[in-house]
Amino acid sequence: MKIMKCVVKRKGHEERFSERKLYRSCYCACKSAHLKTKECAKIARSVTSEVKKSAGSRKCVTSAYIHKAASKALKRRNRDAGFMYETHRDIS
Repeated sequence: MKIMKCVVKRKGHEERFSERKLYRSCYCACKSAHLKTKECAKIARSVTSEVKKSAGSRKCVTSAYIHKAASKALKRRNRDAGFMYETHRDIS
């Protein structure tokens, strides 16, 4: 199975998909929700894996797709972390 290689950003340009960037954003959302370090790492790993799997064999996906998929996955694992992830774009 191929994994996604690029992300189409909000302004229309393409960027190489960074698993590390997705992991970090999920991890930071968990830390913002006051979860312990080990729990943050565990959740971030599983969410990253789930998002990659949900993209299937698509070569490119939109950043909105990744944001929505990660937000849903986080909310299933920790409601507060999901909220922090979902609303981060509103304040940044």
